[in-house]
Amino acid sequence: MRIIAGKYRGRKLKSPPSLQTRPTSDRLRETLFNILARRIQGARFLDLCAGSGAVGIEALSRGAAHVTFVDRSRKMYALIETNLKALNVSDDEIEVVSREALEFLRRRAEKKEAAFDVIFFDPPYSMDYEAVLDYVGEHATRMLAESGVMIVEHHRKKDLKEEFGALQRCRMLKQGDSCLSFYSQGTSLSV
Repeated sequence: MRIIAGKYRGRKLKSPPSLQTRPTSDRLRETLFNILARRIQGARFLDLCAGSGAVGIEALSRGAAHVTFVDRSRKMYALIETNLKALNVSDDEIEVVSREALEFLRRRAEKKEAAFDVIFFDPPYSMDYEAVLDYVGEHATRMLAESGVMIVEHHRKKDLKEEFGALQRCRMLKQGDSCLSFYSQGTSLSV
């Protein structure tokens, strides 16, 4: 895996050691960030179920102000830390958390911290996506900035609902076996 663009362009990242973790392909990451280009500069970005951290690191490389990486696996936590250290990323630009996605979101909502501009959610394809999406949709005003977007990577055969609470799907993109569903608060947002 490599960083596609920005200040870390061309730098290689360590990949997950097993096939149980499915990293977002370079091609899909490039497509994602081409779509998000105008939103990344200065953004607060959440990489939920981060794996190697490649998506969040790409966001940092392209100008995100702060990225929070969340993964339940201690091995993935260590891999994210290794990749960030190799790039000499400043501690004030990042937060790395080893926790279940839903537990992280609940704790964050209780603390009433600043909302994210972009949430990228890429769980294992076998995971139940709906609990996390329902929670973010129910607490959208605390989780997601007013003009923020939540992107869910899922298998193209997995049907996700059009709405989760205040979140409404505003775009869907299929590429190979993967699909990106974009959700925002209200339908007026264009992505």
